[in-house]
Amino acid sequence: MNIYQQFVKQKLKTITPEELVVYSREYGLPITVSQAKKILHLARTNNINVFDPQERKKWVRELAKITSPDIARKANELFLKFVQKK
Repeated sequence: MNIYQQFVKQKLKTITPEELVVYSREYGLPITVSQAKKILHLARTNNINVFDPQERKKWVRELAKITSPDIARKANELFLKFVQKK
């Protein structure tokens, strides 16, 4: 795991639901605090490597259950852009 991946993993462990809501709105993916809590619970209780395409696919499916298919798709697209810029 490279430093970039470690940074993302650490941020997932420390971000608050309220911070996640702010970030989601900044990127055009509005979620509620309740949804943010569920997303963070999912991220923290499952060791999902979002840098692995197969694991990210599972994560996107779970995200769609928590939010909506549209938000999950947009989140995946945003993450892919983010990964390509590193």
